[in-house]
Amino acid sequence: MKRNSTNYWIYLGMMTVFCALIYFALCTGQHFDHSDVGSTANLEMGSFELFKRVISDNLTNSLTILLLQIIVILITVRIFSFLFKYIGQPGVMGEIVAGIVLGPSLLGYFFPEFSAALFPPESLMNLNLLSQIGLVLFMFVIGLELDFSVIKNKLHETLVISHAGIVVPFFLGVVAAIWVYTDYGAQQTEFLPFAMFIGISMSITAFPVLARIVQERNMTKSPVGMLSIASAANDDVTAWCLLAIVIALAKAGSFVSALYTIALTIVYIAFMFMVMRPFLRKIGETYANSEVINKAFVGFIFLFLVLSSVATEIIGIHALFGAFMAGVVMPMNLGFRKVMMEKVEDISLVFFLPLFFAFSGLHTEIGLINTPELWGVCLLFIVVAIAGKFGGCTLAARAVGENWKDSLIVGTLMNTRGLMQLVALNIGFEMGILSAQMFVVLLIMSLLTTFMATPMLSLVEKIFAKQEEKAHQHEKVLLSFGRPETGRMLLGMADLLLGHRLQKSQLIATHFTLGTELNPTKAEEFAEESFIPLREEARQLNLRVDERYQVTDKLILEMVRVAKREHVDYLFVGAGQQFMQDSSTTPGKGGKRFAAIARWVKQLKDRPLHLPGTLLRQKLESIMDHVDCSVGIFVNRGFTRASNILLLVDNEDDLFLFNYARTRLGEQSMTIRICFIDEQADKELQAKIMTDFVQQDPNKFVLDRPLTANSFIENKETLLVMSYVTCEKLSKDQELFAKLPSLLIIRPRQMNREEV
Repeated sequence: MKRNSTNYWIYLGMMTVFCALIYFALCTGQHFDHSDVGSTANLEMGSFELFKRVISDNLTNSLTILLLQIIVILITVRIFSFLFKYIGQPGVMGEIVAGIVLGPSLLGYFFPEFSAALFPPESLMNLNLLSQIGLVLFMFVIGLELDFSVIKNKLHETLVISHAGIVVPFFLGVVAAIWVYTDYGAQQTEFLPFAMFIGISMSITAFPVLARIVQERNMTKSPVGMLSIASAANDDVTAWCLLAIVIALAKAGSFVSALYTIALTIVYIAFMFMVMRPFLRKIGETYANSEVINKAFVGFIFLFLVLSSVATEIIGIHALFGAFMAGVVMPMNLGFRKVMMEKVEDISLVFFLPLFFAFSGLHTEIGLINTPELWGVCLLFIVVAIAGKFGGCTLAARAVGENWKDSLIVGTLMNTRGLMQLVALNIGFEMGILSAQMFVVLLIMSLLTTFMATPMLSLVEKIFAKQEEKAHQHEKVLLSFGRPETGRMLLGMADLLLGHRLQKSQLIATHFTLGTELNPTKAEEFAEESFIPLREEARQLNLRVDERYQVTDKLILEMVRVAKREHVDYLFVGAGQQFMQDSSTTPGKGGKRFAAIARWVKQLKDRPLHLPGTLLRQKLESIMDHVDCSVGIFVNRGFTRASNILLLVDNEDDLFLFNYARTRLGEQSMTIRICFIDEQADKELQAKIMTDFVQQDPNKFVLDRPLTANSFIENKETLLVMSYVTCEKLSKDQELFAKLPSLLIIRPRQMNREEV
């Protein structure tokens, strides 16, 4: 304390002495001023007017305008992304729409003065340059996300599906170009680049959007999900190579002169795969074994990315293709790609990409489609796009042996265009191949075909759900967990409760991760780690488990959706120690203070407190309100193994628990101990249990002491089984409830409230 006081005095003395010296130095220097030097305007202008002029100048300088544009863009994009996720659409759809809203279609139309002040024409070059840098980084990430092992495993099927998804829509696009070229393309460019660009616009699939839809709908591990991702990856590589050729043709002006560019492109691709890929693989192997992230290595990768982009820009096939190829040739080592994506993905997706959406929106004016003829052209391209991509991929999938349901799912997913289409359209617009009107027409087509993916998938699943339901003869058991270890314990609970019936059941395990921004590569890694304990338990029990991993920000909704879609008979979920336990009355430090606050809040508002245990209970009640299957809730309180089983009975409604006791619980060598809450138990019910269960099978059942006096509740190897209604009653005695061991709480099957 004394030392701190001395430091303050030293600081005060230092500041006083040197401030005084600075003041005298400035006063001395003023003698050098000339009387004729000075701003007459500043002398005539008042101090406040001078301050206002400084503020005005600062508001109009290029850096301030750019920063204000970024602020408005990021806020708008986040809002629209949230809204579109809320209605079940990919967030990137909302971001694209946000860019259009900031353009002349909405902001410029209703608030022209504000739009002109925020986006003056002279400032758009800075925004464009930033957005192009963002696109280079984004295309690098897209290349990183491509998994050639997935393509290789399904090479024959994906070749047919992906290339059918290119040649069919490409052909239909060229035919459509013949129809519209005279009116909407002849004044822009020659027919060949125009027709080929329309064809490639119809052929592109939005790989990142498709991958996230597959991930969000819990299809990553399913055969149709893997087939769709592999086909989209193959489609992306082929389509971007074709786009490079189209750009070369457009820039060269003739097919013969474009051959030089195409030849250089082939040499460039060969160099990337035959020279750079092996070289980077060796570097990646060295780096993957390093425990410390090497900044020099990261710097080298970014330098390589820029060099690749510059090379393709000089050749004449756009910098974005170079960035894409740089990502594709990166080593396949998962750790290597994970590190690079962590370095690049967040900043490109969250910061730079919204700038690209906004810049695209600034030259998108929906009002340009203002005649019946133009709306007819728009409808024509929408029909052609859906017929070519959806129809071509669906029929191709069916031809390679997929059933109609999976074929329709593949066709629907491959029909998404979204972001990748927007990138291609901007290239065409910048090169003068597309007019402003055709740009808007193709953008509307892209948005509609992407928007329809989610409802189309739901429709396909609904159509085939009844057929699948009839085909199912076995019970379905769903395990839903957050922590990997909980998955193992839930499987143990299901085995304990269902026994030999579990061997004949279809077992589904779902692991949910909160959030929606997880890229497919990271999701694959997390999914692999999440199911390790459950797989080990399943191996010991000789059970086969269908693993489902899903990233979502609507946990309850998705859990209910999976249970309904799969028509499960049993749902097992995990709960923490505080389940059914109001933390305001939990013993420990500060308990009295929390209890006082709880009583005060209860006096103010006649509703339950939203405390940790209460919140979890409300979430699980929300699940049970919307599913009609039996629900088992496992509350882990230091559980190791079930050496003792306590079956808690409170009234006749709890007798359904004995149905489980006669299956797997009855197969155990241990005795099932039946107990009531306290000495005040119903005597008639006690007599019935003694007659129907204990006396009939005394080796299996024994009537034990009441819960309030039962020593087994202090044993960590005791599992207490009870009904949900009894658990609610028991939880009112917080002191007793806090002492209980691990719980298995069962809510029997009942009619869904929505159906009653």
